[in-house]
Amino acid sequence: MTRTLSEPDAPVAAAIPARDGLLGRIRRLEPSMMLWIALIALLLFLVANPIFRLVASSLIDGRTGDLTFDNYVTAYGRARHVEALINTMWMGAGVVALSTLFAVPLAWACSRTDMPGKTLVRLIVLGAFITPPYLGAVGWILLAGPNAGWLNQIWMAATGSEQGIFNIFSFGGLVLIIATNVFFFIFIFTSNALDLVSSEMEDAANVLGAGTLRTVATITLPLVFPAILGGMIVTFLQAIALFGVPALISIPARFPVVTTQLWQFFQYPVRVEVAAAYAIPLLMITIGLFGLQKLLLRRKGFVAVTGKGGERRMIALGRWRWVMFGYAMLIASLTLLLPFGALTQAAFAEAWGRGMSFDNFTFGNFSYMLFEHTTARLAIFNSLYFASAAACLALAIALAIAYITDRRLLPFGGVLSFLCMAPFVIPGVVLAIGFYAAYAPPPVALYGSSLILIFAFSARFLPVAFANSAAGMKSIHPDLEEAVRILGGGRLTAIRRVTAPLLKRTLAGGWLLIFIPATQELSTAIFLTGPNTQVISVLLLDLSEEGNLEHLSALGMILLVLTVVIVTVGMKLLGRDFMLRRT
Repeated sequence: MTRTLSEPDAPVAAAIPARDGLLGRIRRLEPSMMLWIALIALLLFLVANPIFRLVASSLIDGRTGDLTFDNYVTAYGRARHVEALINTMWMGAGVVALSTLFAVPLAWACSRTDMPGKTLVRLIVLGAFITPPYLGAVGWILLAGPNAGWLNQIWMAATGSEQGIFNIFSFGGLVLIIATNVFFFIFIFTSNALDLVSSEMEDAANVLGAGTLRTVATITLPLVFPAILGGMIVTFLQAIALFGVPALISIPARFPVVTTQLWQFFQYPVRVEVAAAYAIPLLMITIGLFGLQKLLLRRKGFVAVTGKGGERRMIALGRWRWVMFGYAMLIASLTLLLPFGALTQAAFAEAWGRGMSFDNFTFGNFSYMLFEHTTARLAIFNSLYFASAAACLALAIALAIAYITDRRLLPFGGVLSFLCMAPFVIPGVVLAIGFYAAYAPPPVALYGSSLILIFAFSARFLPVAFANSAAGMKSIHPDLEEAVRILGGGRLTAIRRVTAPLLKRTLAGGWLLIFIPATQELSTAIFLTGPNTQVISVLLLDLSEEGNLEHLSALGMILLVLTVVIVTVGMKLLGRDFMLRRT
């Protein structure tokens, strides 16, 4: 059998159209698709790879590279390490209990009653939230440190006692300080839920003879229980993941917790594999709690059935309205007024223990931190720079994923959404260890650079960016973009000319909600910062170890002033309650 040269080889002939088809599909790809692919790759870089490397490092021998469980044996083979984990669980439970006691009555009073000063109370709650927890801890050290604290000084002066009665370096002190910062989550979850519940069933209970307290206990609170439960879980996770407060309180109190023990693993010689193994239970506890929440809520329904839109009426407390206001002011004093007052006094004092007097008043602490302490200036600049870059990067990724998911541009949008929200259930210290394991060693070798901090902050607050972007994207109908494309514009043109301008307020709010906590972030930064990437939060911790509370308080006041200015700008641009609505 012979073939002529004019007869093409059949397989070759079949391959030519296939190659042309592939090239044709590539040519038909929109430029925006390459952008989506790049941002998806960046999402995998920020979230998936650190989590994978965290788990892998916990199972690998650092010297031989072999698979092993020895890291877990080392991590939990000492009684002190197990004790730290148990202490952390007790601490988290105590914080949740105290935070619930603070938050639920306040939320009910602000949302459902005629208590006076509700706007003031909400602002104080917001102020407690935007105050970094480690600054609150410093304020309480100044207030309730053994004997030297202001409250102990007042007690000894009033009673003639030789010893004070308060000791902030204790389990109770640790729980109190953390609760004064994180009770905001239960407050905002409960308050938002109460704002949506009508008064119809409460009115029916009152008609049948139930008093106010019984109605609240049997009607109102069960209706908002899912929100309270969600706030309790978030509060617990925030509490067990904090590093600054335990570093200041639990170490002197000889009360080890997981985060301080993880920091010990990062002392020379660094044992990343052991730290990763020790951190895995925190990740599993977090996942387990959210699974438990879903299980509990699946077994019981929480639905208000009504045929028409309900009306919300404020409950008249009568003379008890001032009692409720007094309770709110007590919590305000514990969470903000007392520690903030102590910090202010120390910041303007030559020696804080000498009290408030004109001969002890000085601006020298601020002058020193701003103009003489070179590390402080660098830390302020780095904090603002890293937070700004992280906010922009997180928003860019979140907006792209929200767009892909909402417009259904790719078949695996649900997986991308999951990756965006995954850092929400990963404690900051665990995420930091994952970044260290993934990007500190060669060949990447980003440890000590600004990039690793920007990437880590972006991943840490990516869920905030995605939640805001997804909510904003759902408010824009795709037909607006289709009109641009019908007129000859591409997808990127439609996004630039239509979508982005309509999302300006959403993006601005999301940017602020990332920038503010990123400037204060410590749990992630403490594991990744280097000599040239010092940030305010880490510098404040260093100053506390030196014992110079006057300079520390001055730098803390500078951070608080910057935060208040940024929040004020956000309120002017986006409304007074932009943080309460969006958080």
